[in-house]
Amino acid sequence: MGNLFSSFAKIISILLMLLYSYGLFRNLSIDYREGKKKLSGLLYKILLLLHFISYAVLYFQTGNLFYIYFYLPQLLYFLLYPLIWKKLYPFYNEVLLNNQCLFLALGWILLARLQEAKAIKQFAVAMAASLLVLVIPYIVDKIWDFQKFRYIFAGIGILSLLLVLVLGSVSFGAKMSVSLFGFRFQASEFVKLSFVFSIAGILSEEHSREGVIHSACVAALHGIILVLCKDLGSALLLFISYVFMLYVARNQILYLLGGGLVSALAGIVSYGLFSHVRTRVYAFIDPWRDMAGKGYQITQSLFAIGTGGFLGLGLFQGLPNKIPIVENDFIFSALSEEMGGVVAICLILICLSCFMQMMMMGRDMESSFYKLVALGLSVIYVIQVILTIGGAIKFVPSTGVTLPFMSYGGSSLISSFIVFALFQSLFVIQGQEDEVEMEEDAESVEQQEMESEGEDA
Repeated sequence: MGNLFSSFAKIISILLMLLYSYGLFRNLSIDYREGKKKLSGLLYKILLLLHFISYAVLYFQTGNLFYIYFYLPQLLYFLLYPLIWKKLYPFYNEVLLNNQCLFLALGWILLARLQEAKAIKQFAVAMAASLLVLVIPYIVDKIWDFQKFRYIFAGIGILSLLLVLVLGSVSFGAKMSVSLFGFRFQASEFVKLSFVFSIAGILSEEHSREGVIHSACVAALHGIILVLCKDLGSALLLFISYVFMLYVARNQILYLLGGGLVSALAGIVSYGLFSHVRTRVYAFIDPWRDMAGKGYQITQSLFAIGTGGFLGLGLFQGLPNKIPIVENDFIFSALSEEMGGVVAICLILICLSCFMQMMMMGRDMESSFYKLVALGLSVIYVIQVILTIGGAIKFVPSTGVTLPFMSYGGSSLISSFIVFALFQSLFVIQGQEDEVEMEEDAESVEQQEMESEGEDA
């Protein structure tokens, strides 16, 4: 009975993901607000149905009541969280919030299937982060000119990384996390936020050559400390975001070319200096040569993706736990194996739609500072997605970067919540400005009509 239901649910899940992906890109082509609202409501219903079907499969496959008990608070969350946003901020971006909830749902489903304890912990962290980020649009609206604190942001980021360098623990060849007051966190996940605010502030406020020099010094200090920590994945994220922000701020193609040259040289130097980088490059070039050693993780990932095919094996029908640390760096492989290649492709398209919406929000901002903030965070988001998925499918060497909202990890999850809340802040501000403009236009038209009537009289 469980296998029959799983097979039926698998097809329904694929159709729902296809419909959701189509709806997202259809939403980008709709100009009027009412149409976007109706489509967003449809996407929300698809999300809830997909979530219900997946947990029904988990229960029927195992008979474990844990999945029912774990599903109910998640359902409550998905029902209440959008309502809270709507109550607090009438102009929030419903589609972006729907995508965020979909990523969370898929992440919780996969983690519950892989390791129940980690799924519970991830859900608890998400609850705390959800409450935390509700105040971010209010703070951004009240303070607004964060560019004044650009060097404070730079100092916070550099000091945080120095703390990791001195006190951090080594994990998979790199110093990435530090424990304080009983809490363990990965500082680089939050430094990428302070870094973007710092660089955006410098480039938007300092228009002379000194602005480029100052921003380069800040970026270099971040990069050097990350290299000393051997956290090369985070260093790559910050460097790419910096190059694009610099190019947009100064509109010179030489910055892009120079950035590409520097990244190539940095890759060669890193290969020569760090053994764990060489191991990952060996595994990327020919993982089949040492399947039991250096290439074990990537070969297991490729086996999982290939075994799943386009339709997937179904939840609890595959062997994703054979992939080392599958819940972190290779969550995409687990999804591909059991939910199918079609669902995996849809996930990529949904991530792409998030990136497009983020870039569109940045384009519409009048403030050059917030344009650069939106650009920097958008680039970090999409590069993070490319590195995570690319590492799983052997498109790029594995970097240890997580997939936003889906991979296990409290620091990654909280920082992802903050990034999406910052974009919600921009959308809220744009909505308020549009409403003021509409009211002013209406008053202007009304005044002109009154003047015209007076002249006629």
